[in-house]
Amino acid sequence: MAEDAPDIQRLLRLVLTRAGFEVDAVGDGRQACRLALDSAAQGRPYDLILMDMQMPGLTGLEATAQLRQQGRKGPIVALTGLARPEDRQCCLDAGCNDHLSKPIPHQALLAMVSLHVGDRRQ
Repeated sequence: MAEDAPDIQRLLRLVLTRAGFEVDAVGDGRQACRLALDSAAQGRPYDLILMDMQMPGLTGLEATAQLRQQGRKGPIVALTGLARPEDRQCCLDAGCNDHLSKPIPHQALLAMVSLHVGDRRQ
């Protein structure tokens, strides 16, 4: 998960770990790219990346585009405070597979994760 707001990062991690998922979290797009590419190079690609779209430095849109250019095939779900249809389409155009608008209801988060990865809990 890439999320620059520490409180949101903690909340999402708590919801996901309580549901039995293993979560690595970083605070910016550069770290997200590095971690995802390193993990894939070690033969352990992430099942899913949750990517905040509005981070300082390398945005989620830019990070997603870079990951796709580097060959990431797995799902990336955009996390954003923007909920207009054109915002969703911008995320999809950048290479995201899906989109969740903040604030994210816990059940919507868990449903989205399950949709993309099934039940791959610890």
